[in-house]
Amino acid sequence: MGFAMENIHQTPPPALQPEAPEQAGAEQVLQLGVPGLDDVLGGGLTAERLYLLEGSPGTGKTTIAMQFLFEGRRRGESMLYVTLSETIGELRGVARSHGWDLAGIHVRELLPSAEALEPDENYTIFHPSEVELGETTLKILSEVDQIKPSRVVFDSLSELRLLAGNSLRYRRQILALKQFFAGRQCTVLLLDDMTAMEHDLQVQSIAHAVIRLESLSVDYGTARRRLMVCKYRGRQFRGGFHDYKILRGGLQVFPRLVAAEHPMPASQQRLASGLPALDELLGGGIEEGTSTLLLGAPGTGKSSLAVHFALAAAERGQAAALFIFDESSQTLRSRAAGMGMDLAPQIAAGRITVRQVDPAELSPGEFVDAIRRSVEQDRVKVVVIDSLNGYLNAMPDERFLIAQLHELLTYLGQASVATLLVGAQHGLIGMQMQTPVDASYLADGVVLLRYFEHAGEVRQAISVLKKRGGAHERSIREFSLTAQGVRVGEPLRHFRGILTGVPTPTNGTPPSQS
Repeated sequence: MGFAMENIHQTPPPALQPEAPEQAGAEQVLQLGVPGLDDVLGGGLTAERLYLLEGSPGTGKTTIAMQFLFEGRRRGESMLYVTLSETIGELRGVARSHGWDLAGIHVRELLPSAEALEPDENYTIFHPSEVELGETTLKILSEVDQIKPSRVVFDSLSELRLLAGNSLRYRRQILALKQFFAGRQCTVLLLDDMTAMEHDLQVQSIAHAVIRLESLSVDYGTARRRLMVCKYRGRQFRGGFHDYKILRGGLQVFPRLVAAEHPMPASQQRLASGLPALDELLGGGIEEGTSTLLLGAPGTGKSSLAVHFALAAAERGQAAALFIFDESSQTLRSRAAGMGMDLAPQIAAGRITVRQVDPAELSPGEFVDAIRRSVEQDRVKVVVIDSLNGYLNAMPDERFLIAQLHELLTYLGQASVATLLVGAQHGLIGMQMQTPVDASYLADGVVLLRYFEHAGEVRQAISVLKKRGGAHERSIREFSLTAQGVRVGEPLRHFRGILTGVPTPTNGTPPSQS
């Protein structure tokens, strides 16, 4: 099991409402102690049931099992870990790598004895599998009767499958274990490393719930891990895949965002930019709860414009969060300072946070979770995603990007957050500009920044193509980045064909460069 030596966030995201165990007739629900996973399960595991946790080696099954037992230890319960594959020393090594101590947890090692290496001729009447399975089962049942645990982990079923010899005996053995624990007030977690030649669905049909862990190899960057709840009898859970990471301190799961689960009273307060000409162009500014796409070629000033809005919000006493994919946070700060936009005081005051995102290391689920924490914990009112091109590189397929982006923008809209999306187009000038992902129909507003040529100079223009929040100015204005910051000039009424990149002057004197 590989994991990064990092500390995990201990505060899980908001969960689905579990059934209240205090109500008469309600079943007790146990938490696993895994941030985010209880949320996916709708509160946790129904007590006194048998569960299956399956996944290939290295996906974190043993880590989840330990967190499950440590949560029980924290609550003063009795726990039993039955290992059929790893030695006690190996388990202690895994625990130490996470900073854990197995004190207070009963660990029983039931590895094959030396006699198991003898030839089959030692068994004259019974097949070896029948003798070994019976001995192993008796040892397990004896330990349970002696310790009387409330939480039990079996690691792993692949050894029981080998001891059983055939699928019929294996299924009967799992059913017998389920019946044995049914009357002993135990919650049982079975681990399966899925090393059998064919995937066996028999245990899935017996288990009360099934959680599957997966590790996906990518062409570049760290492996992506995700999980899904295949079934859960009698309880509502969050379906689909959920990203997770194995960190120092255990697993952290990032539940898939479902905007409909987070209804909030929305606000449509208009946020001014602080530049009168830009506010006129935008019809007064951008509204809370809306998303605005800043679209243009590289270098046209999209990121600088987004930073200007974030700084204006901070100066009003609001919080803003910038998630940048394409440049380092230090480069962003120094570049902004060169244009008179000093972010350092606002960052020091906590009103602006800048997070540099590495798409090769950060999964899409973790990225969305970071935005949720900014909204729900830091109460940010402006979120900047710079850029969609970097966001696209973090996704395995553009189809999933659009679906996730739609859910994210809906959630931010319900939270009355103004979202600024930066999209870089391919090309520099002319009508054949292309964007790698078309998010213009998702955004509430689209601001276009373009280069155009005039009198042997490359100049810039800004215009608003779309704004659902209300009326906006239809003119095209000159746009420039100066040592004093962002500057928006007068409407370019003396040119025709600015969007082509090579405009022609109309009657009248063209304005000088701003």
